[in-house]
Amino acid sequence: MALDHKDLSRLLEVAVVAARLAGQRAMEEISYTKAAPKSSSELVTDTDLRCQQIIVDTIKQNSSDHGIIAEEGSAGSIFRQPPRGGEDIWWVIDPIDGTNNFAHRILNFAVSIAVISEGRPALGVIYEPATDSMFTAAGDAPPQYNTRRIEASQGGLEVFETVGIESLFTDGVPKWLVQLLRTLRCRSLGSTALHLAYVAKGSFVAAIIEKPKLWDIAAGAFLAESAGAVVTDWQGKPIWPVNMQNYTGQSIKTLAANKKVHKKLIEIING
Repeated sequence: MALDHKDLSRLLEVAVVAARLAGQRAMEEISYTKAAPKSSSELVTDTDLRCQQIIVDTIKQNSSDHGIIAEEGSAGSIFRQPPRGGEDIWWVIDPIDGTNNFAHRILNFAVSIAVISEGRPALGVIYEPATDSMFTAAGDAPPQYNTRRIEASQGGLEVFETVGIESLFTDGVPKWLVQLLRTLRCRSLGSTALHLAYVAKGSFVAAIIEKPKLWDIAAGAFLAESAGAVVTDWQGKPIWPVNMQNYTGQSIKTLAANKKVHKKLIEIING
């Protein structure tokens, strides 16, 4: 059953409150948080876990029957709680997107919260606590940045435009990135969620993400799509719907781009 306007309004309020509470806790702890390796390329901090618990508790107080998938589970696994009711509604949470930044006291990080209904995002909230920046989208309403309507840019692959990229290429710098570096600005903020939010508000013409997990992209992809951008995998195929019952943390290669450059970027990436 699709979520109606009243449902989405209520869930959006919950998501905004949860994101703000988690973001405030992160800012309080950034100077003394403790970090440890989670994998060969990822860190986790004790603050990640506390922020995630704040979000989960806030959701459970208001939507106890919904499912939850979040980044930080026990023993390096994901946190997963299936829906208890008959509705296929899941909250997808990244308590601190940009943990490596956060662990090094770099202020580019965000809280990312999405609601996925029947395999497709229906709501997305991204909160950047260092700047008190709140990105929101729900249903078919226009996406907003601090209550102001936003939309994807109309810029092309030109020297003054910007593409969001990742910053670690363990298999070497790909040829498509070398081509883009010669064409326009390429920026890594260290946060996939912020890259996608910047596509949504027209600051980036695109974001190219190689190994994101669902919690990295769910909110930002919905924001970008709501703002008029195109979000696909690197082959140009849709990434939705996602089978939430079977999702266990697989990477989802993602390209979010305005309509002017999306097809061209597909050609460059696969050229």
